[in-house]
Formats: sequence, structure tokens, C-alpha cells
Amino acid sequence: MTPPAVLRSLHTLVPDTVLAQDEVRDVFASQPDIGRLAQRIVGASFNGSGIDTRHTVIEELSLAARSDDPVFFDSTTGALLAPGTKARNEVYVREARRLFVDAARGALQADPELQAADVTHVITVSCTGFHAPGPEYEIVRELGLSDGVQRYHLGFMGCYASMPALRAASQFCAADPEAVVLVVSVELCTLHLRSSEDPDTIVASSLFADGAAAGIVTARSLPPGVRGLRLDGFHTAIAPEGEKDMAWTIGDSGFEMILSTAVPQIIGETIIGAIRPLYAREDDLVAAFDEGRIGDSVEHWAIHPGGRSILDRVQERLHLTDAQLRPAREVLRQNGNMSSATVLFVLQSILADAREGERVAAMAFGPGLTAESALATVVGAGSDAA
Repeated sequence: MTPPAVLRSLHTLVPDTVLAQDEVRDVFASQPDIGRLAQRIVGASFNGSGIDTRHTVIEELSLAARSDDPVFFDSTTGALLAPGTKARNEVYVREARRLFVDAARGALQADPELQAADVTHVITVSCTGFHAPGPEYEIVRELGLSDGVQRYHLGFMGCYASMPALRAASQFCAADPEAVVLVVSVELCTLHLRSSEDPDTIVASSLFADGAAAGIVTARSLPPGVRGLRLDGFHTAIAPEGEKDMAWTIGDSGFEMILSTAVPQIIGETIIGAIRPLYAREDDLVAAFDEGRIGDSVEHWAIHPGGRSILDRVQERLHLTDAQLRPAREVLRQNGNMSSATVLFVLQSILADAREGERVAAMAFGPGLTAESALATVVGAGSDAA
């Protein structure tokens, strides 16, 4: 019997430039092209986001920065500028390449037994820029991986994309028990922020941020003292009524996010049906699920923090405790919504304190409206974990 795949050696990082949410709010609210109604929406969206700080690769967005030739923000006038998609993508190519390589290197360095020569597959994930040769190629070259490494890139799928990446990695390991799959997500969402009176654009501007995460998926034996998540199962569901409420398109002035205020309600109305098939594979879990006590059987919940209202609705519908939502809310508070990388940040936070044998549910939402979910079990933590 093929041993199960385990996600281990999670490594996360964020750019150096920190954006204070209240300062960014004031910048957006002071733009000359928005009226009083839009100003009120800016205030409500930023103040109710559940975010204190975000990170960006764009140094000039910091109020302390000064640039003689600003591209995104003119600090002398306080004006948000509108560079074209080409200019934004050029920054993506430069900055994402570094973050992809650094995150991948960090995951490998965090593993005491695996080396670059052990990697058989690389899966990269991003929806905030494009270039070819792509990031999976850069990782192979910069880390000295074998030219024969199988490379895959999941592009433009949105916030849920790390979940199918982990599922694909698990499937590779099922096909080859010696496989070592490096999964790396980098999202530079702030490249596409813009001033607008459109409520969906304002909501997106109040949430999105930059970040990177990487991990290793393999069925090889877990070294002593190393924690991981045994990947037990995955499920995909679609709420077609939300297709127009969450979308991601390419415009002349960057990528354009549609994130309507109806999304939390749609998730709340459909989440039970969306995730029940995953729990139905285990008799004890489906019984607890149907009795409204799933939180008693699955201790940890890595919910993608698409926004505070989404977390509120998931907590309410699944009857989860404040403690179970704390990792997701803390990632949102400190880092904002980093699209596909975010759920890996939450999983890393959970894994730091979880106990051997405890169950972990992971969920992420994105365009479609698509809900990706997974079940995992903590391994290698020991019974004395804090």
C-alpha cells in the first residue's frame, strides 16, 4: 500500500515594505477622483477589514518613501498613479522571481533530510503576473535542481489555487512513493491596486497584499522532530450563483478584481453542501457534521481569510469557536489577503501548536465561485506539543 503524502517544511515570507491599514485608507479616501459616497465606502471597507498591516513589494507606497520618478504613488502630491498593465507586470517579473526562489530555498533548508537533488517535481502558483520561462523554471535553475524535474505552473486561478496544487502534489506521491514535490505560491496583489469609485474595487483595495509560501509534499518517511500534515483528502465544489461576484480579469491598467459584498452571504448559504462530501468519506466525521458538532471532531480550521466577513460567516455556519478561527484571523490582521499563499500561512500557524493525531480542515474560495477544501492529520508533533 502506498504511504500517504505529507505536507512538511512550510516556509513563509513577506516583502519588507509594511503598509499600515489606516494610512492606506486615508490615501485612498483623499484621491480627487472619488466622491463622498466612495469616500464613505473606503472608510467602511478599510475599517471593517480586520487588517492592521499589509506588505508590498512597491517601496514607493510607503508614506516614508520618496521617489524622483514615481510609478504607483506620488508621495509629494499624495496621488495614486495608474501605470499600465505592462509596467505592473514588469515589476512582477522582477520581484516575484526573487520571492519564488527565496521561498523554495527556505522550504528546502527547513527540512533536515531532503536536499535539492531529491526534488522530483516543482509546482508554482500565482495569479498576479505572467512571464516565461516561468517561476518553476527559475526555481530549478537557481536552486540547482535536476533539469529533469517535472515542472508545473497553476496560473490565474485566484485565491484557492494552492489547494489544487497540494492535491496534485499528493497525486504525484501516490503514483511514485519516492516523489518529492516542491509547492511554491507567490502573489503580488498590491501591483494591481487602484483608485476607483466602484465598490468591488474599493473592497479589493482594502484587503489584498503580497506574500510567498512554500512547502514540500512527499510520502517519504518523516524525520524525527519534524511536524507535518498528512493529506487525507480533497474536494472541489462550485456555487455557480456566485460566478459574477468573484472574478479576475486583465485590464489596460492592471488586473481587475471583482469581489462583491454578496460573496460572504453566498459562501454562508452554500458551504454546508460544498464541504459535506469531503466529510462523508469518514463515518464519524459525517455524523458529527450532520449533528452540527464538526468543530468537536476536527480541531483546527485553516480557512482562507478572504476578508473578515467571510470568516464571520464560516464560523457562524459551522459553529466554530473563536480559538479555531484565531489562526486565520491573525494571518488576516498581520498580512491581509495574499491570495493563494494565504491558506499556507494559516496552515503553518496551526502546525506550530498542533498535537499529534489532531485533524485539520482547510478551505479556500476563489473565482467561480469555487470552494476548495481538504482534510489533513497532524503527524510528527508528539503528544507534548503546546
